[in-house]
Amino acid sequence: MLIRREIPSDIPSVQHVTTAAFTSPENPEPVETTLLARLRDDRGWIPELSLVAVTDGGQVSGHVVCTRGTVDGTPAVGLGPLSVHPAHQRRGIGQALVHAVLGAAEARGEPLVALLGSPRYYGRFGFRAATDYRIDPPEPAWGDYFQVRPLAAWTPRLRGGFRYAAPFDRI
Repeated sequence: MLIRREIPSDIPSVQHVTTAAFTSPENPEPVETTLLARLRDDRGWIPELSLVAVTDGGQVSGHVVCTRGTVDGTPAVGLGPLSVHPAHQRRGIGQALVHAVLGAAEARGEPLVALLGSPRYYGRFGFRAATDYRIDPPEPAWGDYFQVRPLAAWTPRLRGGFRYAAPFDRI
């Protein structure tokens, strides 16, 4: 498996992987697919933080993206969606994508990465409840599922409400 920056020809495969990863009988048209398409057209899109996992045969098997967010007006990034095609799940692809995008965000000098997800899964990457850092989730009901991973540029003065890129407000 290779993790690399997404290129334009990957977009249809990334959409397919995202749809496959989130489709279920209860969710035949996953919101994550629409969200991803809207994020691509938003000024919050950060091409350097859109990464794909590619199999030895050249097939896109996973994708992760971080887009511009803010903490009380200060730039930060929000992770998601993270997608791994069901045929390739439980092989460490999601883990590799998260490590890679955290490294890329660190290299860009981002102060933190925020996300909504399982504390059990994302805790292994150093994410903790955002409220531990005095960062408020966009929705208070998210509680401990809204998490933050501080990076080297983070300072304790960075606190307040987190806002995702605009397309997140329309889902």
